[in-house]
Amino acid sequence: MRSTDTVVIGSGFGGLAAAKQLAKSDVETVLISATPEHLFQPLLYQVATGVLAAEEIAPPVAEVLSDKETVSVVEGRVTALDADAKVVTYQGATGVEQIAYQSLIVAAGASQGYFGHDEWADRTFSLKTLDDAVTLRAHLLDCFTAPADDETAHTFVVVGGGATGVEVAGQIRELGARYFTDAPAKVYLVEGAGDVLPVYGGRLSKFTRKTLGKAGVDILTDTFVTDIDGDAVTVRSADGTERVLKAQTVVWSAGVKATPLAAVVAEATGCDTDRAGRLLINPDLTVGGRADVFAIGDMTSLNNYPGQSPVAMQQGRHAADTIRGAVSRGTRFKYLDKGSMAVVNRHNAVVDAPFGLKLTGFLGWLAWLGVHLFYLVGFRNRVGAVVSWFRSFAGKARPGFADVLATIDDGSGVTRGPAPTETDELQESVA
Repeated sequence: MRSTDTVVIGSGFGGLAAAKQLAKSDVETVLISATPEHLFQPLLYQVATGVLAAEEIAPPVAEVLSDKETVSVVEGRVTALDADAKVVTYQGATGVEQIAYQSLIVAAGASQGYFGHDEWADRTFSLKTLDDAVTLRAHLLDCFTAPADDETAHTFVVVGGGATGVEVAGQIRELGARYFTDAPAKVYLVEGAGDVLPVYGGRLSKFTRKTLGKAGVDILTDTFVTDIDGDAVTVRSADGTERVLKAQTVVWSAGVKATPLAAVVAEATGCDTDRAGRLLINPDLTVGGRADVFAIGDMTSLNNYPGQSPVAMQQGRHAADTIRGAVSRGTRFKYLDKGSMAVVNRHNAVVDAPFGLKLTGFLGWLAWLGVHLFYLVGFRNRVGAVVSWFRSFAGKARPGFADVLATIDDGSGVTRGPAPTETDELQESVA
């Protein structure tokens, strides 16, 4: 059995930050990743709507950590944890493998939650993985190139008015307004709270609502989904009024729950969980009664910290600093809130920054652009993203759609694209 000083489970923002921090003290580390790539999850919606190509937000994990001599990467899915024996079991390419450790950091992220209606997973599109984005992208292109009189194909329902929901709704509407103008999209944004971006509130939420409304998004707040059946989405407003929206596309971004690994960790360590299955971790990020097991990121719950990448990254560094002795054991984690931001549509974003600084419109969009360029991993990815953003936002290209334009198969074995009268224009716009 292989052994190492520290095992990190997960290659998201938290896991990557932890591995990099451990490398500063040459701590021998094995990072177990369920996928070969590090996913820049906040930009998944841009892959789904053709702004970016998939590889621009998903560099190989091994490549990202190639300069960290004490960190090795293995691909596999963790299936068991023996906390007493300090052994992690995972399913790799060649079968079941085990690794013994001295310290463990679990950063396995979260999955989509459906508020008790797990059957809706098969009737909706989510945006948690790269495969999710690629699948939605192909579906959107299929819908937009459907006959113009197919209203159901050109109607889209986005559930959840948080950052992801706002960004998806804005970009889908923009597809209809700027790229597929023969059949402009009808987009509904459904949110249970009283306004979009409810965690922002105030003028940022008002700006977002006004901007989306002006762009043509139909915003339904104080409204809940009660049923999804085929192409019919039933929603109920606060006054009890029900309405059926006919749409081939339902994008779900309304809730999260812990991955199955959280339950494995909870059972192995005696850690309690919340209603969403997230680990109720200790203030120092340890789990249950174990001083050698840390859990971070979206799979955890602590002090109502938001499920955002800055939290996971700071937690990853704190756990790593504890292991490498840069901070004392038992030191409480303190989150430094650097603010939040979301794109509304082309050249419009909202930023809720520290010290009460709030930006909207083009200034907010420039701030969003700078922050995301800074955090994109790898020089090559930054260059690719800049080129794609310029072509999409300054011009009328959608580079991501070029990957699927020639490979949409109608089941007969013959690839098809848009109607002949639209082909030349569409090829030019997506390329």
